Amino acid sequence: MASIVHVLGARPNFVKAAPVIEALRAAGAEQAVIHTGQHYDERMSEIFFRELGLPEPDVNLGVGSGSHAAQTAGLMLGLEREFTSRSPALVIVYGDVNSTIAAALVAAKLHIPVAHVEAGLRSFDMTMPEEVNRRLTDQLSDLCLVTSPEAIGHLAAEGVPVGRTHFVGNPMIDTLLKNLDAFDTAKVRAEHDLPARYVLATLHRPANVDSARTAAALVRHLHGIADLADLVIPVHPRGRANLLAAGLDDHPAVRVLDPLGYIDFIAAVRGAAAVVTDSGGLQEETTILGVPCLTVRPNTERPITITHGTNRLVAFEGLVPETRKALEAERPAGTRVTPPLWDGAAGPRIAEVILEFLVD
Repeated sequence: MASIVHVLGARPNFVKAAPVIEALRAAGAEQAVIHTGQHYDERMSEIFFRELGLPEPDVNLGVGSGSHAAQTAGLMLGLEREFTSRSPALVIVYGDVNSTIAAALVAAKLHIPVAHVEAGLRSFDMTMPEEVNRRLTDQLSDLCLVTSPEAIGHLAAEGVPVGRTHFVGNPMIDTLLKNLDAFDTAKVRAEHDLPARYVLATLHRPANVDSARTAAALVRHLHGIADLADLVIPVHPRGRANLLAAGLDDHPAVRVLDPLGYIDFIAAVRGAAAVVTDSGGLQEETTILGVPCLTVRPNTERPITITHGTNRLVAFEGLVPETRKALEAERPAGTRVTPPLWDGAAGPRIAEVILEFLVD
């Protein structure tokens, strides 16, 4: 049976896991991949395995959607079954989705060590389910693998022993840098009939899209952006009904797309004049690509993207004026400061920490 089990549930997990799995494979480690099926739309999951060179999952739990309680319970039942039968020496979890906390809880109850990739990020907003997942996962983890320096302080403040914490860099950036030549903006423009200049939006956070009233307010401001420039929006399954019911596609300059695969999506991001998002990972990707990013949230667990990147937090009312500023601003070439260890080598560093842990 595999000595290392990776638990993956959603797009950001796949992007972070790819360089870790590759580095462990190169070191000869025995691995298995469990896909929980938390993202079950083909464009949100399977295509990422193909594009990122991930091995076919050893099992797909096919949990699908549901309330947080129902989904997490289903994940825990399926993962307990898998962990019991496989008896791994280590479970690796990624990010902050329900699959992450479910795997950490099950592994801890079975006395299986846990490694958390992207540990220590904090928004300090406990209304976000992701914040609950992050905090609890870190408390249950034997290895807290940190992607940015401020996370080290957060873990220390919460009483995580210093010996558990390892600053390894950001594996999501490994994947981005590895695929830079594949992000063909001209090809994506042609395939999806995109204009030469556009703002790209992607919005899925519950606080922004789950309420019909809030979604309608968001759509009004997105239409205001579309008055400035064409707005391209691949619509996430979450919130699709509310956004479309609010008339998202009623504006002639709004182009609604189905979800895109990783390569096409980042190619579209790379070619955008600005990005409007509530995603966590996209704040990091735009920082490296140098694309102005407006994050529609009151806080971020990735403040380094503001101090080192192009990211700015905005409320609904700020969307149009801040987008106007981003569209009118000159984009400086070669002046950005890359966050520390966002250098494309996080995967090998993570593999080294994990293999040393298993030997000890």
